Amino acid sequence: MKNQQKGLSLIEVMVSLVILVVGLIGIFNLHIIAKRGSFESFQQTQATYLANDIINRMKLNRSQLLLYRGTYAGLLSKPGKSCDVGVGATVICSNAETRTWDLYQWEQLFGGASELQGTKSVGGLDGATACVDVKATGEVLVVMTWRGVRSVSDGASNKSDFVKGCGTANDRRRTYSLSTVII
Repeated sequence: MKNQQKGLSLIEVMVSLVILVVGLIGIFNLHIIAKRGSFESFQQTQATYLANDIINRMKLNRSQLLLYRGTYAGLLSKPGKSCDVGVGATVICSNAETRTWDLYQWEQLFGGASELQGTKSVGGLDGATACVDVKATGEVLVVMTWRGVRSVSDGASNKSDFVKGCGTANDRRRTYSLSTVII
């Protein structure tokens, strides 16, 4: 008599499930790493945009250029006068009022105030600090620092003293600096 086996044994099924689970765990880990990398890239893109934004604001208010110098961490209070420009805007602001408004709006942007979830700002850089250095010759250095998702190294460790002094030194600090001349 011949004994023919039909179907799979329990051991074969268990081995197949173990192989499947190991593969799925690898795929999930890859997905998490990709999400982190995507978020880090998004944060750097935001920092680039914000550095360019304040430089453009400074170009439009050249007479106040030296007064844009400082360190900003989202702590400025709202100015008494809104100096928004746009279609139908009738407010006339002095250069000093425009500078104050520019810095306030800029801080609001990197704090995420333009993107709200309920009452919480969610669209900004995590733990952002910005530093602006301006020289009388028109040389401008804008440094954006923020907290990255994972620990790698301090993004300012091999930079100039000005860049090192911007933000809190730690192994999650990311930096972006933009240097230009405004004439």
